[in-house]
Amino acid sequence: MKALVCRAFGSEEDLELVDAPAPDLKPGCVRIAVKAAGLNFPDLLLVRGQYQSKPETPFTPGAEGAGVVVEAEEVADGVTVGDRVLFTAQTGAFAEEIVVPAASTLKIPDAMTFQQAAGFTIVYATTQHALKQRAELAVGETLLVLGAGGGVGLAAVELGKARGARVIAAASAPEKLDAAKAHGADETINYAKEDLTARAKALTNGVGVDVVYDPVGGDYSEAAFRAIAPDGRHLVVGFAAGEIPKLPLNLPLLKQAAVVGVFWGGWARRFPEKQARNMAELFDLFERAAVKPHVAGAYALADFRDAFSELAERRAIGKIVLTP
Repeated sequence: MKALVCRAFGSEEDLELVDAPAPDLKPGCVRIAVKAAGLNFPDLLLVRGQYQSKPETPFTPGAEGAGVVVEAEEVADGVTVGDRVLFTAQTGAFAEEIVVPAASTLKIPDAMTFQQAAGFTIVYATTQHALKQRAELAVGETLLVLGAGGGVGLAAVELGKARGARVIAAASAPEKLDAAKAHGADETINYAKEDLTARAKALTNGVGVDVVYDPVGGDYSEAAFRAIAPDGRHLVVGFAAGEIPKLPLNLPLLKQAAVVGVFWGGWARRFPEKQARNMAELFDLFERAAVKPHVAGAYALADFRDAFSELAERRAIGKIVLTP
């Protein structure tokens, strides 16, 4: 089978597309013919050796995808040969086949394409957990979404609206803000041209926002926190800007606001039943068209450099997927 291989941590440009042996089927697992795999910012960090965990090299990156079950050790968790499923894994998705525990798969709705499913779990499950369990975002509250044109950003816009919030989308380009508006944002801020703090306060009549959804980091984190309302919650989701910000701790004190970490993967492993309920809710929202996964681009495995470049340079609007 064809697979992307990282032989040593470094540049994503050094990944290799090779002929690799198919992985062995293990007890309790299923073999999936991968139809599409989602490309996420942690994949970039993993290849560069900058993620919080490091697999042994060589390895095939890719933490999520979708495809068809072609072999099963035995019928487990209701998964059988022929099922259309999405899956999550530590690594291995950027290949023509993958073997994963049956418990790591979910059947996808009939109306969901493989490309939509491939990029669904990480962005939507992360955001659902962030807004529901971590922020407890309530009806009528105001949600400020940074990086609103990216995969998790658009998911946050949609899920914020689904929870009855007023959503302010912030991004660095007009086309990203247009996409956020199309996905339900009430107001927008171009933080490449506008003062993020001042504009967010102006849009809330000086009160500030109740929740900040922050997958960006860098200088934007402190600017957003300075626009937070009393009892506000600043969700730390990621650092797409590259720099991990250092927030002056007098700000949470003076603002009477909280900095809240969001690590969906760790939470999902600790609370699988709650994660299952979250996914059921997300599938229901999809079937009611309350969320509409947007695929920014689908690249063949051979074109992985173009895909990684679009992600690294933050050009993508929505999710990028690789298709074997």
